[in-house]
Amino acid sequence: MKTANENLLLKFRSKDTQFGVTRTTVKAIAKELDVNETQVIHMALSKLATDVLPSYAPDNGPLTAKQLLALRKDAAERLPKGKLLSRDALFT
Repeated sequence: MKTANENLLLKFRSKDTQFGVTRTTVKAIAKELDVNETQVIHMALSKLATDVLPSYAPDNGPLTAKQLLALRKDAAERLPKGKLLSRDALFT
């Protein structure tokens, strides 16, 4: 079982790039946000996780032919029947 106190060594870059920042930059962000440097790193990683990781569980894949048939049958029973009174098109 993993413990809550796992540590990660962070090596700062010698210059700021899209793949890393200098310690000076982290200190400047911390000062601007009035938080400590560790909190800055947690905030950055949290934002990255939100941007990169899916926010929902993956589905079970495409519907089977049996599921599609059941949906079409259900839709046919529920859709209105009769003469079409008007039609709108999103793209003409």
